[in-house]
Amino acid sequence: MRRFTSACLLLFFTCDIFAADWPQWQGSDRTNVSQETGLLQSWPEGGPEKVWTSDVAGLGYAGMAVVGDTLYTLGARDDQELLIALNVADGKERWSTAISDVLSNGWGDGPRSTPTIVEDLVYALSGTGTLVCASTNDGAIVWQTTAKDFGGNKPGWGYCESVLIDGDKVVWTPGGKQGAVVALDRKTGEKIWQSSQFTEGAQYASIIVAEHGGRRQYIQLVQQFVFGLDAETGDLLWQSDWPGKTAVIPTPIFHDGFVYVTSGYGAGCKLVKLSDTNEATEVYANQEMKNHHGGVLLLGDHLFGYSDNVGWLCQDFATGETTWREKSALGKGCLTYADQRLYLVDEKDGKVVLVDASTEGWHERGRFVLEPQSEQRSSKGKIWTHPTVANGRLYLRDQELIISYDIRQTQ
Repeated sequence: MRRFTSACLLLFFTCDIFAADWPQWQGSDRTNVSQETGLLQSWPEGGPEKVWTSDVAGLGYAGMAVVGDTLYTLGARDDQELLIALNVADGKERWSTAISDVLSNGWGDGPRSTPTIVEDLVYALSGTGTLVCASTNDGAIVWQTTAKDFGGNKPGWGYCESVLIDGDKVVWTPGGKQGAVVALDRKTGEKIWQSSQFTEGAQYASIIVAEHGGRRQYIQLVQQFVFGLDAETGDLLWQSDWPGKTAVIPTPIFHDGFVYVTSGYGAGCKLVKLSDTNEATEVYANQEMKNHHGGVLLLGDHLFGYSDNVGWLCQDFATGETTWREKSALGKGCLTYADQRLYLVDEKDGKVVLVDASTEGWHERGRFVLEPQSEQRSSKGKIWTHPTVANGRLYLRDQELIISYDIRQTQ
């Protein structure tokens, strides 16, 4: 694999001003790496300018997708989970559509996934396992189905996966003996295939798509395996053991024929190399990165994320060795990347920090505390919704509250 110096890492993307939508979980290509530029490289005291605060998103930990002038998310109100659209300009509700009964959970009720938008349709999975396709114009349901329709059993904390749209297919993980993964026609909801060769139960990670060895495949992580399925047939191409415990959550990473996975509860991390014929060989497995649910992203040849009992970590992708770590500056949380900077959110107290995406150590460029914070959050819950960066705005969520910040450089 190619090596990148820290200087190259900071110049990895073009410096021209460029705005970008965030149409699904972890951005346009599910890497959690935005192509957007022209953003503030440091924040003033107190953080960037707050544009608006909305209090209509409902309860839950669902993420936010932004396309054009609309933000899409999910939330629970009363006894229902809703798909919700807000105006980017002022945070006011455009429409909301009830999609299922509410997921009840001791860590906090409500949905956990992020909607996916393609053209004039939005796809969303409720915490109880109802998948809907709806119109982006008014939220009208085009079709819907449930995990139970495919033999799926709800995992302990509810369905958290954000469904993947790949061409004409919706791909997701109901789990179960009929086949862990299902591909549906995205216009009609009709089944295209179900992975009868792989029948593990669902966990909480979201599927990614990759091209390797001349074949398109879907890569997913469950409790005891990381695996790849043929995109056309759903046939099992490869699998590799994983020592998952309790909950397996972070999204897998594919790069240059290698697959990286990590999870918490002491599982650690692992890199797998795929041959041209999709034979999987373990490169390393260690405890350097133990990412619970805040996510890990890859920039150049290095990974960034929070490792349980270790702190914020920069890890060499090829070797698994730690490049640097920082535990005292910020607590456990989630992250995203845009325009040479990492955006980090402390799950406990809502501190938001801007840090250089550098292999040379922790270099902070500003911080503030998310305010206001929800008074409706479960006493066992924290600020777990990942940040979204789209078209010059930073979006943060704490339950029913979504806050928009202007992070554009002034002209």
